[in-house]
Amino acid sequence: MNIAKMMKQAQQMQAQMQQVQAELAKRTYEATAGGNAVKAVASGDGELQSLTLSPEVIKDSANDPEMLQDLILTAVREASTKAKADAQKEMGKLTSGLGLPGF
Repeated sequence: MNIAKMMKQAQQMQAQMQQVQAELAKRTYEATAGGNAVKAVASGDGELQSLTLSPEVIKDSANDPEMLQDLILTAVREASTKAKADAQKEMGKLTSGLGLPGF
């Protein structure tokens, strides 16, 4: 295989990866904790988009702020994990024929 052909293929793959990353950034991933008391929504590029707390959990957290902190962390981490897993799956589709790991 000549170098020019390899460079063209690399450029095409880079363009495809950028397109997939842009599409992933538009997706959202939702996770809840505490029986829907806390809801986190993250974008496909890992940005936290929103965090919703039920009035009940806010009231209950007056006596147990650590519980609310744990619920928030759980929901945010789960939304982020979902986004990362989807990104790995989508990038893996691009690199599957090359023997390269997904991102």
